[in-house]
Amino acid sequence: MVRAFKPADLTEALRLRKETACVPLAGGTDLMVKYRNWTGLPPAFPGDVLFLSHLKELQTLERRGETLRIGAGVPLADIAAWPETPAVLREAVRGIAAPAIRNVATLAGNVCNASPAGDGICALYALDARLELTSVDGTREVSILAFITGPGRTVLRRDELVTAVLVPRRAANIQVFRKVGTRKANALAKLSFAAVGEVKEGIVDAMALSFGAVGPTVVRSTETEKRMAGKTLAEVTALAPSIVEDYAALIVPIDDQRSTAAYRKTVALNLLKSFLEGLKEKVKGI
Repeated sequence: MVRAFKPADLTEALRLRKETACVPLAGGTDLMVKYRNWTGLPPAFPGDVLFLSHLKELQTLERRGETLRIGAGVPLADIAAWPETPAVLREAVRGIAAPAIRNVATLAGNVCNASPAGDGICALYALDARLELTSVDGTREVSILAFITGPGRTVLRRDELVTAVLVPRRAANIQVFRKVGTRKANALAKLSFAAVGEVKEGIVDAMALSFGAVGPTVVRSTETEKRMAGKTLAEVTALAPSIVEDYAALIVPIDDQRSTAAYRKTVALNLLKSFLEGLKEKVKGI
């Protein structure tokens, strides 16, 4: 029989997590689908359930120096409305499911679901986000690139909870998020693309590019990004074919019920090519 726990505070939640290895549930929008059961039957959770959405310690949205700290229990709707939220993340969050879902779903839950098609995850990769992982023994931080190891797999230990998503505050006058889906709203992504960069006086200071739903995890190449740093916009445009070629080798999508591998790869590379070739125009509008 599955037991349900509703701890009084985070300290109790961490104790219960260690003692029972129970399943953490905040918004539950992914978990209720993952463990769905026959009609009329409760979800088939693999173990006890730990409810977290009521914990005040996980409800904070705050700026700590040069880091934005998004509590693990903060609903997506609140993140989208927060003035400090980076534009690329706000755009990604606004496209997740429907308003009713965004009122309860959490960004931490989106990350822990570890789907390569997760809209919020794609944006967080480009933002160099980190996860704050807490247990009764202490707290550690892990980059999102290291946190997610495959579809549905993370490095979260059985005694840990994700307590916050940490996003570095940095100059970024280029922020783009594109989602390709069957319809404009309430649709799972066929693929997604995020770009975060800073261009100063016609020179690319930094650029991060990520692609969702085109591999077992979100695809990002920091080595290719380094090739753009310090280049003029004209030089980046000239480099576009070789940058696209780099990503062509990394993008290895699959066929599934939402799309074909061929479509995903073609559209992803077209989005990249269009972004690179139109970068000069984007900077003009800043």
